[in-house]
Amino acid sequence: MKCKRIISKLEIKGPNLVKGVNLEGMRVLGKPDEFSKLYYRENIDELYYQDTVASLYGRNSLYNLIEKVSKDIFIPLCVGGGVKNLKDIYNLLKVGADKISINKQALKKPNFVYEASQKFGKANICISIEAIKSENEYYCFFDNGRNFSNIKVLDWIKNINQIGAGEICLTFVDSDGTGKGFDLDFINKIEKITNIPIVIHGGAGNKKQVLELFKKTKCDGVSISSLFHYNYMLQFNNDSDIKYSDEGNVDFLMSKTKSKKIESIKINNLKKFLTKQKINCRI
Repeated sequence: MKCKRIISKLEIKGPNLVKGVNLEGMRVLGKPDEFSKLYYRENIDELYYQDTVASLYGRNSLYNLIEKVSKDIFIPLCVGGGVKNLKDIYNLLKVGADKISINKQALKKPNFVYEASQKFGKANICISIEAIKSENEYYCFFDNGRNFSNIKVLDWIKNINQIGAGEICLTFVDSDGTGKGFDLDFINKIEKITNIPIVIHGGAGNKKQVLELFKKTKCDGVSISSLFHYNYMLQFNNDSDIKYSDEGNVDFLMSKTKSKKIESIKINNLKKFLTKQKINCRI
């Protein structure tokens, strides 16, 4: 049986790891390289880095971070944000990324996905989908959920089947950072129209929701932010040396407050729980 992947999504704004709700109101949580190293030691399967302001500046600014962490971390690294052309993909792969996540440019120029898959291989290309529900339909958004594409998610996935990609990472923007769980019925609809591996992000608030996701869908993995970040943020803050840049909203970090809606859990503890429930994970 294929192992289910436990992935941590790290949203980056400037020098900091951040987290918000519905991809907005980003709070500073700490230094992304420190979280990356700790997650690697804690047995995470993959790290997914998203530059949250790439569209604002017209470029991905994660090159230095990826080059730094890839020297000490030997698991797949997926990188997204501001990828506009084949050169951007090449440069990110060159500094240590294993997969490149594309959203906006794929929606605007679907043939770009085909070209990227042909040049770098499907396994290295991930399509990111930021899904927001409107009038009982999920639509694709981009630029961190700020801009509307007028393309239905199910129609876009049918198109992705034709243009090629190694993976789809679907973010439920409405659930992101809320801890209210996943839309399992919609995931089941997606699974009926594609065989492309799917990773689900946005909504994990406790271990039982992750278990339910794996029990009731065929998704290949879950991409988790708050559930891990808030636990390890408190761990870092128990040290005398709190590592962060004061650029951005640091009030939540300095308050050392636990989120009331999100269960705090360690990566290995989640994996052990899932394994006991007969979900195949890498321990």
